[in-house]
Amino acid sequence: MSKASTPVKPEAPNCDALTVMFDGACPLCRREVSLYRSMRPLQPLRWLDVSIETSPLAKAEDRSRLLSRFHVRRANGELLSGAQAFVALWLLLPGWRWLGRAASLPGATAFLELLYLGFLRIRPRLQKLARGLESRKP
Repeated sequence: MSKASTPVKPEAPNCDALTVMFDGACPLCRREVSLYRSMRPLQPLRWLDVSIETSPLAKAEDRSRLLSRFHVRRANGELLSGAQAFVALWLLLPGWRWLGRAASLPGATAFLELLYLGFLRIRPRLQKLARGLESRKP
């Protein structure tokens, strides 16, 4: 973990950093988040595994809804999901900013959201496949 990335403190679900909320029980999500966490972000990021029952959530946040899609929470408390959440994260990661900028062009985020909805339909099958592959590793 880079020095700029820190875990969320239970007493501070809203913070001065972008909080990346992910499903740590999902093998696909774990791999992707691991990739993102290996980078040095341009601004501080906080990582919150919402699959852990004791993870601190804001009062208005529903764990099952957070597990169903990728979410980030901005410092001002605004919750983004799906393509908007990915774009917000990509804009802070070296090597991914170009994609965040491209996705910020008019219509691009809406198009990415359609792709993401398609991914969500096949996600359970991909998770099952990924878990099977993980269980085969020595």
